[in-house]
Amino acid sequence: MVGVEQIAVLSVGAVASFFMAWTVGAGWTPYAPSVGARTMTIMRAAFFTGLFGIAGAVLQGANVTEAMAAGLIEGVSISPIGAVIALTVAAGLVAIGVFAGYPLATAFTATGAVIGVGLALGGQPAYAKYQQILLLWVLTPFLCGGTAYGLARLIRRDDVPDEYTIPLFGGLVGLILANSPFTMLAPEQGGASVAAVLSEELPLSPLLGLAVVTLLVGLVLGGILLLEVRSSVRRGQRHLLFGIGALVSFSAGGSQVGLAVGPLVPMLTPLELPILVVLVFGGLGVMFGAWMGAPRMIKALARDFSSLGPRRATAALIPAFAIAQTAVLFGIPVSFNEIIVSAVIGSGYAVGGEKTSTGKILYTVFGWVVSLLLSFVLAFGLLTVVEML
Repeated sequence: MVGVEQIAVLSVGAVASFFMAWTVGAGWTPYAPSVGARTMTIMRAAFFTGLFGIAGAVLQGANVTEAMAAGLIEGVSISPIGAVIALTVAAGLVAIGVFAGYPLATAFTATGAVIGVGLALGGQPAYAKYQQILLLWVLTPFLCGGTAYGLARLIRRDDVPDEYTIPLFGGLVGLILANSPFTMLAPEQGGASVAAVLSEELPLSPLLGLAVVTLLVGLVLGGILLLEVRSSVRRGQRHLLFGIGALVSFSAGGSQVGLAVGPLVPMLTPLELPILVVLVFGGLGVMFGAWMGAPRMIKALARDFSSLGPRRATAALIPAFAIAQTAVLFGIPVSFNEIIVSAVIGSGYAVGGEKTSTGKILYTVFGWVVSLLLSFVLAFGLLTVVEML
């Protein structure tokens, strides 16, 4: 039986979790390059961000949720009070960033807060997980920004027309999509990719079967866009950009919902609720957050960081999709704004970076670092004081 006191704490935790989910969604900017390319309005971008985001939360959110629930601290479980403090601190800092117009890294604040309360409870650092997280955080600007820069430089070449680059980019997206994990395909294993599932049906070795299915998906998507650009290059480009934005929004849901509902999971153990219920709860929060708060952040990135055309916007979104799916696959909490900002900056520098605000970039990075340290200190300090009382 769940007592009145437990219900009260759980209610506060649920409110804090939903608020955190709202602020996470409000800070999303997957369609910012599309708005910067003037192929979509800000409000339409926010609507589709929320719509595809909740789908990703439900279908791909399990891995990161489990990591945030029990993967950051060893030896102890996060207490209900600790979860409430972690969620409140993280959500508060992200909300400040949203309303100030600067994209704080949600993963930095959430991770720092959970580690802070975990250590305050007497837990031990999960060094192996921290190495994975730190590696992805450090490599993201270089991999995402560097790939976006390279793709943007490629499509600027006069000898590489859109009739070839659009199907090529569609094929690249297909290769990534084929290997993206989906929880429903293998719930007991944390998810499986379409390529992994279909390759088991082929009379080939696992590695060769995986390669064949991956290549087939890429060829199908590339072929569809090849047929479309033959009738209208502009329509093919617009559809490619919208499709990648949808996949990036979907990936945002899968990689970000765990930041909000992960700390809530230990509190729900007595209720024995399936994780799907938790993911739907978090997905609703990020969807409403995207609809209500994301327009401000989309405008900030689309207009203030760099002015991208449709080509460079596409070049920015492809590596963003790849990095986000990597985070989902390994259950690593990653900042989606770090991904998008890196991609936008890399694509912007393909034309010399004359339209990229260096000052705002440095200020944003400084805000990320401060948010990580501040969330850790606040969460650790608050729980320590509560435990003393």
